[in-house]
Amino acid sequence: MLRQILLALTLATSAHAQGFAGLGTDAPGFAQPQPNPTFTFPADHGPHPNYRIEWWYLTATLQGPDGTDYGAQWTLFRSALAPETANGWEAPQLFMGHAGLTTPTDHFSAERLARGGTGQAGVTADPFAARIDDWHMTSIATTGDAYDALHLTARGDTFAYDLQLTAQGPLVFHGDNGFSVKSAEGQASYYYSQPFYTVTGQLDLPTGPVQVAGTAWLDREWSSQPLSDNQQGWDWFSLQFPDGARMMAFGLRQTDGSTFTSGTWIDPDGTEHPFGDGVLEMTPTTITDVDGRQIPTGWRLDWPERGLAIVTVAVNPNSCINTSFPFWYGPIRFSVCHDGIGYLEMTGYE
Repeated sequence: MLRQILLALTLATSAHAQGFAGLGTDAPGFAQPQPNPTFTFPADHGPHPNYRIEWWYLTATLQGPDGTDYGAQWTLFRSALAPETANGWEAPQLFMGHAGLTTPTDHFSAERLARGGTGQAGVTADPFAARIDDWHMTSIATTGDAYDALHLTARGDTFAYDLQLTAQGPLVFHGDNGFSVKSAEGQASYYYSQPFYTVTGQLDLPTGPVQVAGTAWLDREWSSQPLSDNQQGWDWFSLQFPDGARMMAFGLRQTDGSTFTSGTWIDPDGTEHPFGDGVLEMTPTTITDVDGRQIPTGWRLDWPERGLAIVTVAVNPNSCINTSFPFWYGPIRFSVCHDGIGYLEMTGYE
């Protein structure tokens, strides 16, 4: 128990360093993403311990038999204290798991913390499996890419879910073939997604089990210094349109009041159309008091050249978790010139 408390303190202390959660601090000794990357699978589905920060992040937009909207979120973060290897409790790899379940009236969440050398958490590339305690994201694909089919489980004190995911399209690489620039100063990450999952499974709520079906989106990203030291947090969208198109977009909020934006339009066949800073206009439309934080739970997104103008509405505006790093994440719906569903994640709102 003491070791777990010390680990939590280590993670929480870094949140006050430069950039959100310390992601803007220098990372001496760690590898840095470089332009023109070459990805190798299944190896790159697994961990990259020579980089300081990495995550496997899945969000699912779901519906019950009566049409009720639900959202599920599963994330495993790997953070390295040093660019070196060791065993047991001396291992510099820290793992943090977040799981969330959103309904129109409730938001449930849980957090797990682990040291990488103890066997409590870890990721393997072949066969692909990511886990922390009894939570896991495991490949069940028999052919093709390891991410083509996944089994996903997590539980907290008052909720659980068990989901099966099947990809209906290809992997998508953001930025310049997976080299995703995050700031005017050039900070970047390697970033790709599987945005084409269909989902079936069961949610376990305090009111009982619910069978659900829907769609999901998996993000894979790693870096050593993905943010500039003047970036305070981000607003990230994954959007699904009725014709099968997808869009990923993010805005990184800076201390001077400006926002660095980027994203990718994804055709129904998976063809990528990345766009850079300033192309997409992101404007808050609804501010919600969530646990004393003023959080923009509704947004207008405008891309004039594409004729895109949408307004997003949160399924549940009170979808904030107070873990080591406070996050807001939850399913959204959007309308105006396009209708659709998606997920929104926001960080850095004090």
